Amino acid sequence: MISIRNGIFAAALAALALPALSQTTNPAPVIQERKENQQDRIANGVQDGQLTAGEIANLEKKESAINKEENRMESRDNGNLTAADKARLTNQQNHLSNQIYRDKHNASVQNTDPKSEVGQRQRNQRERIAQGVKSGQLTAGETAHLEGREAAINKKVRTECPANGGKLTPAERRQINRQQNRTSNAIYRKKHNARKS
Repeated sequence: MISIRNGIFAAALAALALPALSQTTNPAPVIQERKENQQDRIANGVQDGQLTAGEIANLEKKESAINKEENRMESRDNGNLTAADKARLTNQQNHLSNQIYRDKHNASVQNTDPKSEVGQRQRNQRERIAQGVKSGQLTAGETAHLEGREAAINKKVRTECPANGGKLTPAERRQINRQQNRTSNAIYRKKHNARKS
């Protein structure tokens, strides 16, 4: 009778331990959901103009670094994340989430209704990037690279316009247009490669 009771007790303990073991070797669905949620928040900030190209590039660089660290952690532990790994990633995601909030609620914004051809093209490319982020076609690293290019174009426009009475010269417009063409092509290539977020 005691051995049967011990056997039942051992089986009950094993049944209780099994979920705990599977939680530590799971590929962290909560972390994945969190990444998707934060990418959606960034994409929404792009579409409504709350995030500038520079802010987006910075956020996406941080997201890319978290993703790389997660991959290193998983490869170190045979494709699994330990409880300590999950806690560390969650902490990093908390910091990134706070940064997204601060960037979306600061005074820096993008013009969502530009009147110039250059501005309309920038808005169009911003929307294409946001769509790529939401659909998963663009990884965090790709988005950071594209937004870095956009930030450089924006900076060039901001520095050249005041020097010419608030307008770009025809030569400057052509140069900006060439840069936008290259960025547009890069957006297309990155959205249609095999990488997924």
